[in-house]
Amino acid sequence: MVSPERFSNLPDYAFPRLRKLLAGVTPGPDPVVMTIGEPRHGIPDFVAPTLERSVAELGKYPPNDGTPELLAAISGWLGTRHGIRVGTDRITILNGTREGLFNAALALCPERKGGRQPVILIPNPFYQVYAVAAAAVGAQAVFVNATPENGHLPDFAALDPETLDATAICYLCSPANPQGSVAGRDYLERLIELAEHHDFLVFADECYSEIWRDAPPPGALAVAEGMGLPDRVMMFNSLSKRSNLPGLRSGFAAGSAEAIARFRILRSYAGAPVPLPHQRVSEVAWADEDHVIENRALYQAKYAIADRIFGNVPGYLPPEGGFFLWLPVGDGEAAARQLWAEAGVQVLPGAYLSRDTAAGNPGQGFIRVALVGPAAETEDALTRIRDTLYGKG
Repeated sequence: MVSPERFSNLPDYAFPRLRKLLAGVTPGPDPVVMTIGEPRHGIPDFVAPTLERSVAELGKYPPNDGTPELLAAISGWLGTRHGIRVGTDRITILNGTREGLFNAALALCPERKGGRQPVILIPNPFYQVYAVAAAAVGAQAVFVNATPENGHLPDFAALDPETLDATAICYLCSPANPQGSVAGRDYLERLIELAEHHDFLVFADECYSEIWRDAPPPGALAVAEGMGLPDRVMMFNSLSKRSNLPGLRSGFAAGSAEAIARFRILRSYAGAPVPLPHQRVSEVAWADEDHVIENRALYQAKYAIADRIFGNVPGYLPPEGGFFLWLPVGDGEAAARQLWAEAGVQVLPGAYLSRDTAAGNPGQGFIRVALVGPAAETEDALTRIRDTLYGKG
């Protein structure tokens, strides 16, 4: 049987690679896993009663695009959080942002651009679905390194004009996974101007946008609206991080009416509708900010813990948002094995979130550490990391 070649160059996913790396390593005492970005704070109090009230709706097919109430709640949140008016015809719900970030490329990436294979720009390091989306649509993935020298934000404008003219889609995650860097308004304006000049779409992955240190990160769609260029951006967000509901698989995409209409057509054929009880929970979640404020305060307390423990480590980058630390090490794989064996702390080598480029692999000298556990557990584990890799404070 002939197999497709389009996915043949994909490396093993990060977590199977980590299992192979740590195979045979006996963990140190009191093992703690800090690899996966799965929130471990409590789910909001309204979830269980809302599910109980709506459980009978499991007997109905859910609306693929979202209930009117859910679309209205998301539209209202966009108005409150970002100060923009986005009609419900410009929103579609998703089975989590990963589904949307993949399927939006299927719906909106052309087969050819300027007479050649289209390009999809991907920040490096990156959320791995971006690369598989590019492969699925037959696009050339161009990985743009985000390093300490450029503030851990990819410099898309530095690419050659021919590459930019062939670009169909540019992915951007802010706050960034894994570095925690935030794309400010000036950065977003420059990127949107670039998209307008070279005629491409910006896919703004903002699933960490409600976890921040000092100020709420600007939204790419809001910036584009202010520039009079809303057609250049499609934004994605979900309840996984904002509301500690990764298992709900509930997110949304918002953009121009034309782009969302095209996306909805594809999802009507191939999308997985979000179950109605989950949509009912989502309606309440997007309309409530109290639980988000409480959740954010827990992460801000852990930022303070990390700053205290690693503040004297050369190259330590206090995250501006999200819930990961991007810690500098000599070699990410060696550091991960050492930490598991000596400290009993499991972390993810940064190279597993990056690709090799002509300028090197920007994740090679880092490890990603997820600040998702309770504060006391986090403080203990981070202290072990510091003492093992950098010496006692």
